[in-house]
Order: sequence, then structure tokens, then C-alpha cells
Amino acid sequence: MKFEDLTMILVKPQGPLNIGSVCRSMMNFGFSRLRLVAPCQEYRSLDAKKMAMGAFSILEQAELFDDLPSALHDIQIAFGTTRRFGKYRKNFYTPSTAATQINALDDGTRAALVMGTEDSGLETKDLELCQHFITIPTHAAYPSMNLSHSLSILVYEIAMKSDAGKKFHDPIPQQLAPGKEIEHMFAHMRRTLQDIDFLDPKNPDHILRTFRRLFGSAGLTPRDIQIIRGLMSRIDWTESQRRKNNDTNE
Repeated sequence: MKFEDLTMILVKPQGPLNIGSVCRSMMNFGFSRLRLVAPCQEYRSLDAKKMAMGAFSILEQAELFDDLPSALHDIQIAFGTTRRFGKYRKNFYTPSTAATQINALDDGTRAALVMGTEDSGLETKDLELCQHFITIPTHAAYPSMNLSHSLSILVYEIAMKSDAGKKFHDPIPQQLAPGKEIEHMFAHMRRTLQDIDFLDPKNPDHILRTFRRLFGSAGLTPRDIQIIRGLMSRIDWTESQRRKNNDTNE
């Protein structure tokens, strides 16, 4: 699916600040088609412009409709966002699964995300016009979300599952060093640090335990072990040279 094939439809949005924020979220993730159904009179006010910032062009080009059926006149598949769980609404997509379904649509398929008013969401008659439902699994103690925050979650998931999102990759987990190599490293560290009088002769493990905690949290790789042991070897060599010089001077 191409991003220009997906339209955001806001049904009776009540606040210009929220409308402006929606435009900004849309532009953040590469979407530009916005339809407003019976918006508040101030939907293009200075407050909306301030919130939209560089995305105010989306609001200027937004299409206006009196009702949702009119806004859906050319839409082939609509995803309604809701927390209404009724007898005839049992199968809900999460934002992630909905994003997968939307991205699987053929190019040219006209789809829409439909969102309701800030205080009560979509009415039943509006939901009946949608083929699929999306719900964001918020905490039961406070399930209500800001309009633009909800949209941001949805368009983020859609963008990340699109071709554009494929260029981003999580770091590949590195192979960790085996315990035997780690213990050899600590044995080397103990010898070196004792040799330069860094450790307390009466309680050398006190400082070594701190190093164990530090390196244990980091998750050492074989290369990390090589670098640390290389450092210890360099300290060993430097200390041996220092002692030779001291012996010569004496």
C-alpha cells in the first residue's frame, strides 16, 4: 500500500489544538490525506496552526464532510478505532496487526483510519460503516487517550511495517563470551592489579567484585575480553619496564 492511499478521517473533532497535533503526527510519518467530518468552527484557527507547525498544509488541504457516510464515499476499506466492545464487535486488531493488514493492501486500494470525538469516540452508527476495528490496549485505570497520541501510535506502526520502515534495524545481538574466558580475564586482572598495588592485599576481592558487576551488566563479548586482556598485558609490560629502570638506577 502506498501512503497516499490511506486517509485519516476525524469525526466531529472538538479541539483545534488536537486537530493541529494530528496534522503534525501525520506529516511526521509521511501521511498527508485528511478528512474532517463536522469539525469545530475553529479547526483552522491560529491555535491549530501553532500546533501543526510545518504540517499546517495538511489542514489547509483537508476535505470537509457533513457526515461519515459522505467521507467514506470512495473508501474501499475502513478501520475504525474504538474501545467499544459489543456483541457484534468481537474481533479487534491491535495497532501492530492492523498495520500489517493495511500494508498488505494492494496499491491503489483506498483505505481509511476513522477516529471519533475526543470525549466519547465513534458512535455505534459510525462503527457500523467500518469493516475492521482497531483498539489500543491501554491501562484499564485510565483508558482514554489524546486524539493525536492515538493516531501517532497507529501511523508509527504502519510506517514501521512499510517498505520505508525496513531500512531501520534493531542491533544484532552479539555472541557473549563463555564463562571460561571471563574467568581467565578476571584472573589476569587480579594478577595485574595486585602487581601494581591497586588492590588491597588483605581484601583484593573487594574491588574485583565491583569489576564483576560492571562487566556482568555490560555482557562481555569475546572481542571485549581480548581488549581488556590487552590492556592488562600493556600494564604488565609497562610495570616490568618501570621496575627494570628502577633496578638500573639503583
